[in-house]
Amino acid sequence: MIFVTVGTHEQQFNRLIKEVDRLKGTGAIDQEVFIQTGYSDFEPQNCQWSKFLSYDDMNSYMKEAEIVITHGGPATFMNAVSKGKKTIVVPRQEQFGEHVNNHQVDFLKELFLKIELDYILNISELENIIKEKNISTSKVISQNNDFCFSFKNEHFINYLNKYILLEKKIEINISIQSIC
Repeated sequence: MIFVTVGTHEQQFNRLIKEVDRLKGTGAIDQEVFIQTGYSDFEPQNCQWSKFLSYDDMNSYMKEAEIVITHGGPATFMNAVSKGKKTIVVPRQEQFGEHVNNHQVDFLKELFLKIELDYILNISELENIIKEKNISTSKVISQNNDFCFSFKNEHFINYLNKYILLEKKIEINISIQSIC
């Protein structure tokens, strides 16, 4: 089973949902698929779906799934990775009206330097990565302090300072110690 989740961000993620539904419809995906569609307005025709799921239902689908395809929100993809699931991350992108900026893309690029993680920026790559069947099942560092320590570098701190503020017009200094 493939479980797809786009999270609860208030912008659509039709690009991912349409592609998964298309792949299921053409037979490129031969497994059962369940999609949590969130605020997207596209309704899948070839997959089971629900707009939102409870935390328990989300975990249930994730446990059942062989593959988890998820947005770039760290809490969701790290949950799948920590369960040892084959995880494909498709970050929301500003250019498609999926988020207010590209922080999910930037975070994944930085994280990819630390752990092996499959993520795609071009939705047309999804079919090939699913067919390869050798999707990473890397486990992340299980101790929060160790995981946070792996990100203690100036480049990552600068990343956090840039995106934690988003569009606020205030100046703050953030250190990894203050969030871990």
